[in-house]
Amino acid sequence: MKNILSLLVIFLFSFPVFAQGAPVVGVASVIDGDTLDIHGKRIRFHGIDAPESSQLCYQLPSQQAWRCGQKAALALSDYIAGRTVTCEPKDTDQYGRTIAVCSAGGVSLNAWMVSNGWAVAYARYSRDYVGLEAQARTARVGIWGSAFDAPWDYRAKNRNR
Repeated sequence: MKNILSLLVIFLFSFPVFAQGAPVVGVASVIDGDTLDIHGKRIRFHGIDAPESSQLCYQLPSQQAWRCGQKAALALSDYIAGRTVTCEPKDTDQYGRTIAVCSAGGVSLNAWMVSNGWAVAYARYSRDYVGLEAQARTARVGIWGSAFDAPWDYRAKNRNR
């Protein structure tokens, strides 16, 4: 009996994907630059944070305001362009959203958003995209050609508005 219990414990810990759930696959609706809806299931991208839909960035050096949050969502929507998206769940957040790494056409959407400067690495939760963020910042692509608040700072400042 002890051997069977030991084997069961080893088996359960060998397959963490069972605890995380099956992949979510389908045509996605873009909610914002780091959140999708597939078949009514809200999915938040693991390890990244995109500007909020209402967030403004300020183009350098002119300081002209532009809707970077809206542009990030549109860039993601244009990139997906109706293709099937596959999301591999990693966790669930406090709002009940699935936290996942998503891909379209074999390309990680999480990585694509960061490398194109439409999202930042959310290093508080994962270091997976820190290197891509550094490359995007150096190349000054997307939001990196602008002054902006980190999305988490923007949310904190605007929580009660």
